[in-house]
Amino acid sequence: MRVAGPPQDTNRPPGSSAAAPPQAWGDHSGLAARVETLDAPTQHRLRRYRDVRARTEALVAPLSAEDCALQSMPDASPAKWHLAHTTWFFETFVIASRIGGYRPFDRAFRVLFNSYYKGVGDQHPRPERGLLSRPSLDAVIAYRGHVDEAMRECLERASSDAALASMIELGLNHEEQHQELILTDILHLLSRNPARPAYDPVWPCAQHPPTEVRWLRYRAGIANIGYAGDGFAFDNEAPRHHVWLEAFELASRPVTNAEYAAFIDDGGYRRSELWLSLGFDAVTAHGWIAPLYWERHGERWRTFTLSGVADVDPHAPVSHVSFFEADAYARWAGARLPTEFEWEAVAARGKSASVASGLETNFAKYSKSVSDQDFPVLPHGDVWEWTSSSYAPYPGFRPAAGAVGEYNGKFMCNQYVLRGGSCATSSSQIRASYRNFFPAEARWQFSGVRLARDA
Repeated sequence: MRVAGPPQDTNRPPGSSAAAPPQAWGDHSGLAARVETLDAPTQHRLRRYRDVRARTEALVAPLSAEDCALQSMPDASPAKWHLAHTTWFFETFVIASRIGGYRPFDRAFRVLFNSYYKGVGDQHPRPERGLLSRPSLDAVIAYRGHVDEAMRECLERASSDAALASMIELGLNHEEQHQELILTDILHLLSRNPARPAYDPVWPCAQHPPTEVRWLRYRAGIANIGYAGDGFAFDNEAPRHHVWLEAFELASRPVTNAEYAAFIDDGGYRRSELWLSLGFDAVTAHGWIAPLYWERHGERWRTFTLSGVADVDPHAPVSHVSFFEADAYARWAGARLPTEFEWEAVAARGKSASVASGLETNFAKYSKSVSDQDFPVLPHGDVWEWTSSSYAPYPGFRPAAGAVGEYNGKFMCNQYVLRGGSCATSSSQIRASYRNFFPAEARWQFSGVRLARDA
């Protein structure tokens, strides 16, 4: 992973600068200096905290201060807000109740950077996060350093406090989720600029060789659904439970750009019979004619990426499509979207839940699944894959007590589940049981399509 300062950006206007030179960020040297004197579990926790926090800062390094302050739509947030909110989470849920005499960096931040936790107090309106010219980016960087200093004591105490250790790990996974949001939000922001500036002109983009689709058959039976490991998982991945599945088949790979282009060429966006009613309403209202960021250049499609405008790779998975688009494509293709349980049942039987990919490996490296002799591998980790399942609690689900219990449970309404992880997802969160969720119209995530059909 590249964690040095920003690359030379030929798209950056003269006189502007990156968000901050590397020395302006917390170098986490204080954490690093103490690691070798501590027990192994504490060393691991300190290193993980340091690495996650540094990775967030590396993602923002190619940006100017102006980039970090802007908000392109209500669903997205400025990079500066992400930097502050992930820090607010540690301050609010880890430090405040455990460090006697802790002095907040700025008491106003309790409201400014509270996302949706009603139990904590008021929040600044989400659509207005881009209006926060103050605090400055420098102040947010200083805020991160202030909280990192206070976190040292918590990180060391956690070896003898299981509840504290659990909350720290939740905070780290929360920050990893926001790392992906930083990328998707800045991609949307830069796409709104007529100059089409690149986030990072040397951002790696994998080329995909043509791969024939195969249909993986799953016999009818009872499937075990939900997280079953010993490590971290979000509360919405539990409790583990049984689900009856009728026989079905799942495509061995996601739908490609070339396959999706055939849908477009066949009038897919004009044929109302292919769409759910609300989906075709969205097509009409928003003028959709192709996936988000696609542009027609003569006879070819081009797309806006983190490295700028590029030709659409015909063999890469189609990305930036809504649930409505995924559903319409599946109907056009004579198939359907899988349920989230079908998806997990196949992914868990192969060893594809462990993918040698993710944000840490190379910020945009695509997945490589490990083979399994007992069951065909289900490669995933390129794009989040829409399922036909509404986001709902598993049987026996109970949110945690207090404000932190608002993390997932209260959003179990009017959303659809996506599975698999994307090229911008932390590798620690690419697992068979992970449940992402978004409204049906959402397109700015790296979201794609995998087909299923009845057997």
